[in-house]
Amino acid sequence: MAPDMEKIIQSISLGDQDTVQLLLDSYNTQYAECFFFNTEVQERKKQQRLKEDLAAALLCFVGGQLQPAVLRACLHTLRILSRDRRALGPMVTDSALLTLTHLGGINLLQPSQDQDKTKIQDQCDRTQTQIHGKEASGSNGAADSDQRCAVSFSECHSFNRRGNVGHFVLAPGKKDTREDDSEEEGKVDDGEVCKKEAMKVLCNIIYNSPQARERASALRLLQGLWESLKQGIWSGPPPTGQFYKLRLLFLLTALRPELRLQLQQERGVLVLTSALEQCLVLRWADENQLITYSTSPPVSKEVSQDVIEILKTIFNVAHRFYRQEPDEEEATLYRRLAAVLRHCLLLSCDGADTMEELQGHTVNILSALPLTCLDVLLAVPVGQASHKYEGVNMDCVHALLLFMDRRLNRGQKLKEKLTPVLSLLTESSRFHRETRHYLRQKILPPLKDVAVRPEQDSTLRGQLVRLMTHVDTDVKDCAAELLFVLCKENVSRFVKYTGYGNAAGLLAARGLLNGRRNSGDGQFASRYSSDSDSDTEEYRQIRSKINLVTGRVEAEQPDPMEGMTEEEKEEEACRLICMINRLSQDQIIQPMGVTRDGRLAPLWGHMRSCTEEKEEEEEENEEEEQGLSSIPQGLKDKTMK
Repeated sequence: MAPDMEKIIQSISLGDQDTVQLLLDSYNTQYAECFFFNTEVQERKKQQRLKEDLAAALLCFVGGQLQPAVLRACLHTLRILSRDRRALGPMVTDSALLTLTHLGGINLLQPSQDQDKTKIQDQCDRTQTQIHGKEASGSNGAADSDQRCAVSFSECHSFNRRGNVGHFVLAPGKKDTREDDSEEEGKVDDGEVCKKEAMKVLCNIIYNSPQARERASALRLLQGLWESLKQGIWSGPPPTGQFYKLRLLFLLTALRPELRLQLQQERGVLVLTSALEQCLVLRWADENQLITYSTSPPVSKEVSQDVIEILKTIFNVAHRFYRQEPDEEEATLYRRLAAVLRHCLLLSCDGADTMEELQGHTVNILSALPLTCLDVLLAVPVGQASHKYEGVNMDCVHALLLFMDRRLNRGQKLKEKLTPVLSLLTESSRFHRETRHYLRQKILPPLKDVAVRPEQDSTLRGQLVRLMTHVDTDVKDCAAELLFVLCKENVSRFVKYTGYGNAAGLLAARGLLNGRRNSGDGQFASRYSSDSDSDTEEYRQIRSKINLVTGRVEAEQPDPMEGMTEEEKEEEACRLICMINRLSQDQIIQPMGVTRDGRLAPLWGHMRSCTEEKEEEEEENEEEEQGLSSIPQGLKDKTMK
């Protein structure tokens, strides 16, 4: 049974550290796994007041001289309390943030201290010089171990090729894949454990409170955190607790847009790229080529988690420059980053889920980098390549293909999980002929069996064709765009592989429904080679029997108008038009047709004129019949004669 909070507060006021530690250890054990607080069961107001009072008392208590074990217990309790957004009042004050920042080992920079940054800035400049031609090397950094952080993230951003940034999907309470606290406490001293606990509390507060984020920005928390991280990066192996500093950096840049700009102005991409090199112990063979070893062991979970936090922060900073033309210095930096990201994409990690997450964040950054800098992904010697095509190393492209396949098979959160890799493969295929040829070989091989509709196929082509009619327009457009580019934006070839029914959405959006434009007329036509006949012998034999709408050979169907005269066929057609017209007038459907420029347009005008003529003809017939019915039978017979 957890101790009463009033009793804990009373013990704190008396300053009895032993009793406080005993009570807090009991409280922490009871609520260590509690991430959500059921306020319907509790006496809401009383419990909230007690939590606020306990938090305020603890914040005052940790400011004094405490035994390390007592300080650790206090910070652990604050971490539990910081999960409840309604109890954050005492923790979002300037004094509380300053106290926790100091306990976390971060010195906040005051304006007068800015001049002390010169030494670190010089180191940053030397690294920039190395990027422009000198050989660089990294050193391995010892990673932290921890059971969980109270805030964790399934995906930070969803990013599509239009440059839109989606919503944050933050999952409170999800455990990190880190070692147990008890194992770590035997490896590091109490001081480092307390720093880590303080950083966890800060992470919770920044995530849960917009007011705390505003005050952190005013207190220049980012600058102090950034200087602390840079000192660890330039000095060699990062100190224990680096993971939570990286996570706090990610939170600040994710939730405060102006801090992303500040980090970019502080050469954030350059420094964080160096941090990646340090974590992964990377060494360079030349300017954009890394030395790799096929016998390297899988990367540990601790190092992988550090790398993931760095990647998420790089994306926060780099995505705002999406599709901007980089200058020479930026292009050099982005090419170096692309080479590191290629290594991340091919890494072997300890745990399939960890590797999946790491690759996902790597793809997010690659999709945001300038396309002209992605040639580094293919500019790798072919000698030790596992996958080659046309004399080019395709290991990276193959890894992206496998990653896309896994995301397709999972079928969850397709917009956040799948659209970045679809967009990356699409744009890479447009700009790199070898990539397009390799992907077409894997996704759109020459057709042989066309007895199955494209969307019912179990291959990669079938899975992508099914997405072409997805309810989410971003997912639908990305899947259709990739297949269209692999067909070199040729309408007839696109319809051949997907069926006209599935292709109609993209063709209508581009004004290609009449099929008159081929790849030679497109915006990227100069990037595509001349068309070649890739039809198989099996396809040629049954090509005339294929239904272009469904994309397969259909069974013979009886003619519904067999045995009808031409007058009956015309009457049936007019009846059908009248039915469609009524549905259109009731706004149930809107009939459309294809204009000369290949776009859809309403058929209302043409159908209305036809319908009016038919209705006038029917009215005239009715009037004639009514007139004849009023004539005597004898006169009617003479008239008919």
